[in-house]
Amino acid sequence: MNKERTVLGIDPGTNILGYAIVRSKGAGLELLIMGVIELKKYGSHYEKLGKIFERIDSIIKEYSPEELSIEAPFFGKNVQSMLKLGRAQGVSIAAALSNGLPVFEYAPREIKIAVAGSGAATKEQVANILQMELKIKDMPEYMDATDALGAAVCHYYRTRIARPDKPSSNKWENFIKNNPDRVKN
Repeated sequence: MNKERTVLGIDPGTNILGYAIVRSKGAGLELLIMGVIELKKYGSHYEKLGKIFERIDSIIKEYSPEELSIEAPFFGKNVQSMLKLGRAQGVSIAAALSNGLPVFEYAPREIKIAVAGSGAATKEQVANILQMELKIKDMPEYMDATDALGAAVCHYYRTRIARPDKPSSNKWENFIKNNPDRVKN
């Protein structure tokens, strides 16, 4: 696939939200921006949600990504934390949708498999692989940023053959079309 693509990755959070944007460059990727939105200083949960929407909206307008890849919340024991995390994810998705971006959600384990080859990889292992692969000199202070980068890279890997905006009717049909020598009649 030679067409240039730009993907926004988000690791949702209500205290720290990570974001990263990658652009395909030939056969590889380049990092455009990576950072966090620090939300601890805001008093109410609703104020935090408003800041998330504003900042994600401004990032989208500045960098013009074509797709959003967001990490799905994992199921925890604290229902209140899950509710807050889900709201942060929802506001991020709303910002993307209001700018016309299609949204793709990946489980943390799926992101780790795509980047590191193992769903049991640690955040540090994923960050190190991303640093080497994208030749990042200075890594961010918070792993939330590299988690967001992992979401963007995962989406790029998962969709670089079949574009999500051009869905195929069947993955097996794609396999057969791309591997005629492996099909027995």
